Amino acid sequence: MTEELIDQSPPPDPDPIQNSNLIIHPRRVPFEHGLLPIQKLVFTDPIQTLAPIKQKLASLATNHRVGSAAISDALSISDDHARLVLETLSSVLHCETDPLVLAKPEEVDSVGADLRDLILFLYIQSYKKLLPRTHKDSASVADVWPSTSAFDGYLSALSPIQLVRSNSRRFMPSPTDEEAHQLSYLQKHIANIISLLAEPVEGQGDDSLVLSMESLEHIGFLVHYGDKGFDVPSLSQATPFFANSDPDMPAVPVPASQVNDWLLKDIASALESISNRISGKENGASNASDQNAAMADSSVALNKVSSNDRGPCIIEGVSKTSLFKQASDLKGRSVKVANCHDSVIYLLAPLRYATVYGCSDSTIVLGAAGKAVKVEHCERVHVIVATKRICIANCRECVFFLGVNQRPLIVGDNHKLQVAPYNTFYSHLEEHITEVGIQPTINKWNESLALGAIDPHDSLSHPTGASDKQAEPASCVDPDQFTTFLIPNWFAGEAIGSTKDNPFPLPDAYKAVQQTNLKNLEETRQSLRETPLEENRKRELTTAFHMYFKDWLYATGNIRQLYCLQGD
Repeated sequence: MTEELIDQSPPPDPDPIQNSNLIIHPRRVPFEHGLLPIQKLVFTDPIQTLAPIKQKLASLATNHRVGSAAISDALSISDDHARLVLETLSSVLHCETDPLVLAKPEEVDSVGADLRDLILFLYIQSYKKLLPRTHKDSASVADVWPSTSAFDGYLSALSPIQLVRSNSRRFMPSPTDEEAHQLSYLQKHIANIISLLAEPVEGQGDDSLVLSMESLEHIGFLVHYGDKGFDVPSLSQATPFFANSDPDMPAVPVPASQVNDWLLKDIASALESISNRISGKENGASNASDQNAAMADSSVALNKVSSNDRGPCIIEGVSKTSLFKQASDLKGRSVKVANCHDSVIYLLAPLRYATVYGCSDSTIVLGAAGKAVKVEHCERVHVIVATKRICIANCRECVFFLGVNQRPLIVGDNHKLQVAPYNTFYSHLEEHITEVGIQPTINKWNESLALGAIDPHDSLSHPTGASDKQAEPASCVDPDQFTTFLIPNWFAGEAIGSTKDNPFPLPDAYKAVQQTNLKNLEETRQSLRETPLEENRKRELTTAFHMYFKDWLYATGNIRQLYCLQGD
């Protein structure tokens, strides 16, 4: 019966994708925020391994959904890792109305994931990331990256491979390079991916696989169609197979081979388009909207890209300055802060995803990131962020002040990391965390989960046996060293929000220190007010305070923030 319906289905439209100038793109988010360095999830031959796993999960599923217990059983991983799989998948899903995305923290294990999304998530764990590229301007790198480091002696003792992997002075591939790399991966594996989502025609066995409209939509986890800021909301509307389906009638499945041929053709076309674009740039052609815009000195290019998965807004190369961006600059966006040095960067906005890459000796304040934050290859950086989840990879001597709803993930080659509770606020903070769905009553800042010291998704080879090592865990900042970070009033002329204090409750030990500091400050103020001094002595005291404060500003580099405030 199914075969008869397939034969009677109308032929596909001539070529709606080309006619509408829509181009296939990889969804960047699963590749950037959805890879977990858990060895049991990285399959040498994904199709051979996942086919039986899919069958086992299907037998444990309820209405196509599998919870953490079933995932733990089928993949032979711990309950903690099964929960991590669900939380990570939730943060990178393409469907905002999926029950897993909408689930409360206590419901995640039971709500579970759609089996098809889970299989795709597990499949791409075999993805190898693109190697970092060298920087084109070695002089600017020398300025950004100081020649001496606390880790130079440590690094010199490592083998060449370990030295390369441990070296945080790397530079991210361009967004165009990454898109081409992800498309090439999908081009190689799309046939396997489709076969895992397809079902055999009744009575004909595995040689005749068909794909339902619902299953096709799940490929939207990996790809989407769009061009010039416009995205087709669903994959079935972008392909000819179900474009004219009657919403009141169940759509007839189509042969999986047709879907495979269609996607391969569009991927090849997209790769050719990227190749032509790169060739044009190499021949001197300019493109004002290109995401690889060059940055001079401490200037910043905020790239004009649409709010989709094709690429984040990039802030790169900020050096020895302060930078402020608010909601009107970044609202609804993803952001990547890369290769910044000796700066203070404020991004006080509701964000979806944020990445901090290759930065050093800086303080970076991220407003509220509703999906995920990743910090990698950073040295001596303070990150202050409210987010649902955070992954820290290959960092040194960094401190993280966290308001985080899920356990912080620590992976790779890290040294001397510290974590502390969230320690700041700005007037629109509560409005932003509500908008992106963060719960300030839940803060797991000190419940970090350390995974492998070696990232199996890295394209570099790894020393034998190194994959069994666990990442170095983070220690907690001593409560006596904990201070509140004060954000300057950057909102001149803007409507002031309602947040008057840190919305994340402090643990008792940190709260006690904060209250003691406030009490000591007030007592000092009171003592100064009550001390009988002649006018000339008061002026001398005031001058001394100003002098010591000025010395502190210069010694810490905070004098630059005052100049930036005056400039704004």
